[in-house]
Amino acid sequence: MATEQPRRRADAERNAETILSVTRDLLVGGSAPTMSEVAAAAGVTRMTLYGHFATREVLLEAVVRRAVAETDDALIALDLDALDVDEALDRLVRTSWPMLDRHRKVRLAAIDQLGHAALRDQHDAAFRHVDQLIARGQKDGVYRADLTREWLVATFYAVLHAAADEVDAGRLTSEAAPTTLVATLRSLLHAQ
Repeated sequence: MATEQPRRRADAERNAETILSVTRDLLVGGSAPTMSEVAAAAGVTRMTLYGHFATREVLLEAVVRRAVAETDDALIALDLDALDVDEALDRLVRTSWPMLDRHRKVRLAAIDQLGHAALRDQHDAAFRHVDQLIARGQKDGVYRADLTREWLVATFYAVLHAAADEVDAGRLTSEAAPTTLVATLRSLLHAQ
């Protein structure tokens, strides 16, 4: 009996991971899958799917949370505090852009299903790096202090996502976005 409990738990964790991966892949591919389509693609029953994720919104929140956690891990690995603020900004943008670009369709689905506020709340873990960078830049006199750090973080977030919208609209290429973002954000953040 005792050996079956850990096996079931491991199976449940694998099922949840598979469901999250499949949902992300379907969304990235441009699909807006139903729960039945997710279950079929993941190779699980609907009962198993609903056992892990009670609603489509809960599933989508988990997919977004996972993408943000991956971004957070990548940003932690950069050790931004060891770099001057401009180099840190450059690396932060060039590391986070490919992740946002890869998840643009997930972002659109999350806005549609969860709303802008819920999506923004999900990003707090990753955006603490932006907050810390801007705080350091303001303290060092490199970044403007005439605007609040909170406003500059919100603007950073908006500019990054505006780039994703422009790529979606075909007015900016994904390849040009990082350079465009770095130039835009530097001009926005630098003290006059």
